[in-house]
Amino acid sequence: MRRRDFITLLGSATAWPLTAHAQQPVGVRHIGLLMAQSESNPEVQRWVAAFREAMTRLGWTEGRNVHFEFRWAGTDPERMRQGAQELVGLQPDLILTSSSPTTALLLKATSTILIVFANIIDPVGQGFVATLSRPGGNVTGLVNLEGSMAGKWMNLLKQVMPSITRVVIPFEPASTPYANYYLNYFRSAGQSLGITIIDGPVADIAAFETLATAQAREPNTGFALMPSAFMSGHTPEITALLSRNALAAIYTTRDFAAAGGLMAYGNDIADNYRQAATLVDRILKGEKPSELPVQIPVKFELDINLKTARALGLTVPQVLLATADEVIE
Repeated sequence: MRRRDFITLLGSATAWPLTAHAQQPVGVRHIGLLMAQSESNPEVQRWVAAFREAMTRLGWTEGRNVHFEFRWAGTDPERMRQGAQELVGLQPDLILTSSSPTTALLLKATSTILIVFANIIDPVGQGFVATLSRPGGNVTGLVNLEGSMAGKWMNLLKQVMPSITRVVIPFEPASTPYANYYLNYFRSAGQSLGITIIDGPVADIAAFETLATAQAREPNTGFALMPSAFMSGHTPEITALLSRNALAAIYTTRDFAAAGGLMAYGNDIADNYRQAATLVDRILKGEKPSELPVQIPVKFELDINLKTARALGLTVPQVLLATADEVIE
């Protein structure tokens, strides 16, 4: 541990707490975690628990040889920026980051602190890494969802709602710098299925409500949410708005289906955090992020809310029910 560097920071507001620092034994490694979600979000807590449990299995015990320092920014850009500055100021051994905006802020703030991202979309296109196989620089991590998933989401919507002719793709631009990456795939899938794709940029949840209300007036319309920290940060509100407007929608994570969304298909993000622990372990033991390939997700799940389907007057094909990881009744 760079003890001298930490001692010089103790007098500042961003230094590690004095009591915690004094109680930690020599050899403790410090890991910062910059989260673009709320600490009260139970789904995000499941991700963090998966990371911590995996770290424990790898021999890293909090209070003995590792200390975690969290910054919970939610979807507030200013809190993200402040959290990034504080963590960089602490000069930890490594920072785990949870989203594209938080990763961009950290890479802008430091080129020396080692960084692992847990669920990023198109890290090459966003300029975070040089290539997936050899990231270069001080960062590596795990990909969330490939753009080709758009075709899968469209096909699932079509199976459940055969009459669908329009699909709205809502996204919040600030937290979705990769929007065009996804929209291109959506348009391609829409063309092959005879479905018109409607771009739906929204600045906040009020704008999302306006979009949902307006689109609900159009027949045979569904929604497919683009994955982002904004969407995951507003799970209850978004599912309630779409349900209230009787709109069929497909989401990317189970918590949306559990909250009343029609269905969700995507990778298990908690598993990404487990795999992130393996990368963190290897880096803390001396391997370089620049030489550790970016990993792709390997565990996917389909969740269907049958109660919501019935409320929308939709019949879910038996083949989907049989292959679903969870059917919520």
